[in-house]
Amino acid sequence: MLWSVLLNYLVKSGELVVIDAKGIIHSYGMVGQTPKSVIKLHDVKLHKRLFFYPELYLGEAYMDGTLTIEEGSLEDFMTLLATNFSVSKPTVFEKIAEKLSPITQRILQHNPLGRAQKNVAPHYDISDAVYEMMLDKDMHYSCAYFTDENNSLDHAQQDKLKHIAAKLQLKPGMKVLDIGSGWGGMAMHLARNYGVEVTGVTLSGEQARKATQRVKDAGLESKVRFLQQDYRLLDTTFDRIVSVGMMEHVGVAFYPELFTKVKALLKPQGVALFHCIGRLDGPGNTNPWLRKYIFPGGYAPALSEVTKSIEKTDLLMADIEILRLHYAYTLREWLKRFRANRAAIAKLYDEKFCRMFEFYLISCEMDFRYLSTMVFQVQLTNDVNALPICRDYMVDGERKQEALKLAA
Repeated sequence: MLWSVLLNYLVKSGELVVIDAKGIIHSYGMVGQTPKSVIKLHDVKLHKRLFFYPELYLGEAYMDGTLTIEEGSLEDFMTLLATNFSVSKPTVFEKIAEKLSPITQRILQHNPLGRAQKNVAPHYDISDAVYEMMLDKDMHYSCAYFTDENNSLDHAQQDKLKHIAAKLQLKPGMKVLDIGSGWGGMAMHLARNYGVEVTGVTLSGEQARKATQRVKDAGLESKVRFLQQDYRLLDTTFDRIVSVGMMEHVGVAFYPELFTKVKALLKPQGVALFHCIGRLDGPGNTNPWLRKYIFPGGYAPALSEVTKSIEKTDLLMADIEILRLHYAYTLREWLKRFRANRAAIAKLYDEKFCRMFEFYLISCEMDFRYLSTMVFQVQLTNDVNALPICRDYMVDGERKQEALKLAA
């Protein structure tokens, strides 16, 4: 069978056993070597689909139950695939896809005004209850910062806020823009602890409503406001701009527009910081299953695609930091919390939804742990003198925050 040829080529370590839709058993890799996974196919159509388009049909088959895990866990299966894929050479199909990437990028990442909001709705406008059960208490849906990999998720997310705040060099009275403000955790943290005024913008109606209610409950109405609005429609200027987990939804073709607008919104001595998932292996395309079910129009860029656009705007890159395994630890914590509340989430939606979310969290963790995905933070300024010339101020700022035991 065609897919058997592909697995023979791919699986060199670990043990994979496949029971096909006709009941025939196929073995790949090294017998007795871990990780071991036994999977069963329940639809003969998968025999061809998993050869020609495994990137899409593998996830779909797990979601609808036509592929089941008979021995081991989904983590074992995905770890086996990821560790083997990380050392394999590109297939003919992958080489073709790479050649077509510049064309397909523009089609798949088309996020103009209006469409951008439609793209975020399927994932971010699901019930807040799902995210409340999965995320930390402050509801940060982005990579945490693990100064110690054994830290709790809540601890790591607060450390992320401190890390970013130190890079922003905030002062009381400053006006801050939070692009892609989520459920408001970043904006509230900055306003509460640094005396700044924050405007958050999000395309998600659910997030805007939830964030506004949280601000009211915290008594921060005079310091924080949220708008359900595209950042491109703003016309005021800010001392600081921060954006966490928003660039992935912009599209490479729209980066010049993004950074041109950021320059226009940033005061002459202003500082901006963008925190984004990125690619270690150069430009490419989003996994088709992830694009279809989780992040329509989304793309994690290579750093080269970002810096190229920044350079054309006259914004200055003051600092770039690469965070490698932090998101792998974050995703693992989200998965633990999701599974602890799986029964309640299944009642809100169904088993297919739960399998979709598990596949999403685990496959993304594998990307960060074994393959070519990371997170980067790019710090931008309008003026070469806007920030200290040595990075010590960042560490000093975090230590000062820790000593003051800032509120969440």
